[in-house]
Amino acid sequence: MQHFLGQAAYSELGEFDSLARAVATAPNLAVKEGLSAAAGRALSKHHGLITEIRRRGHEPAVEMAPFVLSLDAFRAKTAGTDWHELLLSCYLVGGLLDDFFIRLSDGLPRDIGPRVAQLLGEDSGTDVLIHELQTAIENDQALGSRLAMWGRRLVGDTLLVARSATDLANAPADSNEARIEPVFTELIAAHTRRMDGLGLTA
Repeated sequence: MQHFLGQAAYSELGEFDSLARAVATAPNLAVKEGLSAAAGRALSKHHGLITEIRRRGHEPAVEMAPFVLSLDAFRAKTAGTDWHELLLSCYLVGGLLDDFFIRLSDGLPRDIGPRVAQLLGEDSGTDVLIHELQTAIENDQALGSRLAMWGRRLVGDTLLVARSATDLANAPADSNEARIEPVFTELIAAHTRRMDGLGLTA
C-alpha cells in the first residue's frame, strides 16, 4: 500500500509542477489565473495523499523517493515542445493517472481506499485546459493534427507508468494480466473520450 501511496503522491506533485510551468508560460493573466487554480487542486491532492502516508506512520519523502527518477523522466518526456502540447499533457496524463490510481484504490483497506478514491476524484479544474485547447484547435487545423499525434503518444507513455505501479511480483503472469486488462481497457476508453471532447482523433 505504501508503494501505491508514494507513487500516487509523487504523481500529483508532478502534475502540479507541469501545471505550474503552464502557468508561467500562459499568454495572459486570465489563463494564468485559471491554470493556477488547477495547479492548486493538484497540490491539494498531493497534500491529501501525504497526509494519508503520515497517518499510517510513514514519512512521505521516504515513500516517494523510489519514484522520483522514473516519474521525473516521464514528465520530461511528456512535457511537449510548446505550450499547447504541455497543456494537452497536463489534461490527458493527469486524467489517466487519476483514473488509474482511483481504480487501484479499490484494492486498499476500507479505512483508506474510499478516502483516496474521493480525494483523487475531486474536480481537477481542467475546464480552462479544455477551453484553451478547443479554441486553439478550432482556429488552427494543423495544430489539431499535431496535437492528435501527441495525444496518441501520451497514452502509450502514460500506460507504461501505470503498469509500473502494479505490484506483480507475487502473482502468476496469467493472473496479473487477467487482473489488470479490464483496468487498462477502462483507461483507454476514458482517454478516447477526452480526445473526442477536444475534437481530436484518439
